[in-house]
Amino acid sequence: MTPFTELVDVAAARLGGAVLLANDEFFAPKENLLKASRPEWREDEYTDRGKWMDGWETRRRRTPGHDWCLIRLGVPAVLRGVVVDTSFFRGNYPEHCSLEACAADRDAGAEALADGAAWSEVLPRSALRGHEENQFSIQSDHPATHLRFNIYPDGGVARLRVYGEPVPGPDPGPGVVSDLAALENGGLVVGCSDMFFGHRHHLIYPGRSTHMGDGWETRRRRGPGHDWIIVRLARRGMIARIEVDTDHFKGNAPESCSLDTCDVPEATSEEILDDAIAWTALLPRTRIDPDARHGFDVASAKPATHARLAIYPDGGIARLRLFGRATA
Repeated sequence: MTPFTELVDVAAARLGGAVLLANDEFFAPKENLLKASRPEWREDEYTDRGKWMDGWETRRRRTPGHDWCLIRLGVPAVLRGVVVDTSFFRGNYPEHCSLEACAADRDAGAEALADGAAWSEVLPRSALRGHEENQFSIQSDHPATHLRFNIYPDGGVARLRVYGEPVPGPDPGPGVVSDLAALENGGLVVGCSDMFFGHRHHLIYPGRSTHMGDGWETRRRRGPGHDWIIVRLARRGMIARIEVDTDHFKGNAPESCSLDTCDVPEATSEEILDDAIAWTALLPRTRIDPDARHGFDVASAKPATHARLAIYPDGGIARLRLFGRATA
């Protein structure tokens, strides 16, 4: 089984995740919780309120209760685990934390969520350690759009990473063309042959890549064979256009690529990675150029639930887009 930290951080700011509201952020702002960068330490830096800290930190509580903040996920998801990172918070980290989730409109106001959302506990009150990445598995079957992160009684947390499986967004409607692979639409990369230099999930992230590290890249292959990656589509559909983007990959782009599909709506991720799955060729092996955006119009003969991109022999791909129409 894939560890939950290999899934998508569905609260990531680059996916649209945001901290909407906190009951207190006296020493350090709530927005730091979802920063993409690793926490940093500045030895002699202070603000007019105290020691500069790279995280969310509340004042010392002198009354009963606990501190909390509300988070909007970047994409709706079924949660599988969280990492509560207390890096550099040694004498000022919370003793415990808990997490609640709800499903609400993406644009729901923070005050309305705080007062009227139907919150359910997904992580019970759990002990934290200071200056450490505290990992907690979550067992949930219900999609969530927002979280309430509670800390007891007060203190500071550097980062919060929320891992889960994106779920499909609103139905685009009959005949509407959409990116069936896009993470923000509910796509998920379920496996790959290698991702030594760049994580597999980057392949279906929103927007163009920002640098070479913002793509999927494998190590240099020294033997026979080729690398591959498998995407579970957001919706079963008919693919009409494939876009393969090698942006920023100049001396390390693949020589060529191909794409196969399968239609197995009930298959698990583990079954998809099994050699017994029957794949149908949609794009034959085709030469591609470095640092370029390639478009291929294709004619699907049948719907697909998964797509397998093969690259020959190895290298990096920035983004994969699979445009098509969803089917029933």
